[in-house]
Amino acid sequence: MKQKLMGILWIKKEKIVMSLFSANIKGKKDWEKVFRSVSAFTPLIEHILYIENLPVTKIENLKPGTNAVFKAGEYVVKVYAPEESDFKQDSDIGTELFAAQRAYHTGVNTPKIIASGMIKDKYEFDYMIIEYIEGVEFDEAVEKMTDDEKLSFARNLRRYTDLMNVPCEPFNRADAINDDENNWSWEPYPKSFRNERIKYIKSHNYGENVFVHGDLCGDNILITPDKELYIIDFADALCAPAVYEHSLVAAELFDFDEALMYGYFFTNESVIDTCLDGILIHGYGGDIIKYHLGRPNEFQHIEQLHQRITERLHW
Repeated sequence: MKQKLMGILWIKKEKIVMSLFSANIKGKKDWEKVFRSVSAFTPLIEHILYIENLPVTKIENLKPGTNAVFKAGEYVVKVYAPEESDFKQDSDIGTELFAAQRAYHTGVNTPKIIASGMIKDKYEFDYMIIEYIEGVEFDEAVEKMTDDEKLSFARNLRRYTDLMNVPCEPFNRADAINDDENNWSWEPYPKSFRNERIKYIKSHNYGENVFVHGDLCGDNILITPDKELYIIDFADALCAPAVYEHSLVAAELFDFDEALMYGYFFTNESVIDTCLDGILIHGYGGDIIKYHLGRPNEFQHIEQLHQRITERLHW
């Protein structure tokens, strides 16, 4: 008699392991080789769909981040990197579930969560299933926008961030102000700048913490054929000062584009300080500067960063 249970084939009293996921994961390089592979994940995803009573259909690639992300008919299946990949963070799925549901219920356009859980196979995989939204990523859509369309988009985005950026009970251990371990992006910068940065953020009054998405980059905003804006991927959400959100929008998402900046901020009053204060505490702050404001060795002191932001905000 044969009985199939959770990816293991039992034959009489002998147990023969037949994993749904057959690849070997021993560190980041192994995960990076396989996490885009439809063939590697198809058996696992089909089983997840089956146990969640959802249609088992063709599995297609979607643009991944750190985790494996695939389209299955009307759904997106996200499989989180297992502990063996060295990418695993215990709070990833808990953060994303809480944050996405919170945003959805406050009126933000974000895909509805259909199911979530954990499957024990060759490795333990957390997973989440959300509705699939047909749309174009902002980075692609913005290339065809007129200035008026940019203004409209930016105003809509500000409406959503204002809905999100309100006080919220802590839902993970992330601490933008006091997390000295979360400074890997600052390692290439001169010691004088790094020391000044720590002194600045420890003494600056950042005000109250609010809920922030934390990673409003072009990949995480979709524009539908009807020009609706959807926000996705809440894995980096946390409670932080509002400037944490606004600085990333200005530099990373908008690259200081005049029409977008005006639509989002309405006026240039205090925008320079908003960008400076937010970048200095952001988990990706060092990279934001490197990709949008200058090379790390160009910044010996914070005042040089202030001046560079001022130059970019010519409007």
